[in-house]
Amino acid sequence: MYKNIVFDFGGVMVDFDPKEYLVDRLCNADVEEQVYQLTFGSEEWKLLDAGLITRFEANQRMLARAKEQGRAFEVQGVLDDWMHILRPRRRMQELVQKLKSHGYCVYYLSNIPEDVLDLLMERDMKGLFDGGVASCEVHINKPDPRIYQALLDKYGLKAKESVFIDDRLDNIQAAFQLGFTGIQMKDSVGTLVRSLATCNVVVR
Repeated sequence: MYKNIVFDFGGVMVDFDPKEYLVDRLCNADVEEQVYQLTFGSEEWKLLDAGLITRFEANQRMLARAKEQGRAFEVQGVLDDWMHILRPRRRMQELVQKLKSHGYCVYYLSNIPEDVLDLLMERDMKGLFDGGVASCEVHINKPDPRIYQALLDKYGLKAKESVFIDDRLDNIQAAFQLGFTGIQMKDSVGTLVRSLATCNVVVR
């Protein structure tokens, strides 16, 4: 039934938990929330994902707002340091390779800025996927249905033949509305493998 397996990057193929990172870095709940809203939760972050502003522009805007709120030091530290939290998940890479060996086509669909996409594709994902769509390339972020449609159109895929894996429920729900089968990545690769098995996707 299923021919295509589609993966998100952050929280699926690589670790990405900005709130946990800020807890470790700042150790103050009020400051953590404020800095989150100034960085990862900001409008600039969404524009960066969509490829509508550059990293330099985004950082300058975030810093300007941080200065207004007396958080320039903390925000500068985060902007200088955060990319180290993007740790590759080797077991997920092995899963993708197993799926390919069983004849499935594997794709990515990710909200991701251009510089991070380049880093991950060079460092962790080179040759791993049959293709994919990144938000920065099409200037649309999930859960906008147009980004899912862009993937289907680019490779001539059918949603009903595709499983989409993401860590965010809103992204899964948007895919489901278009006819994908969605699996939310929650805790472990083992749990994901069992979820795929319930869809009769062979991974052993």
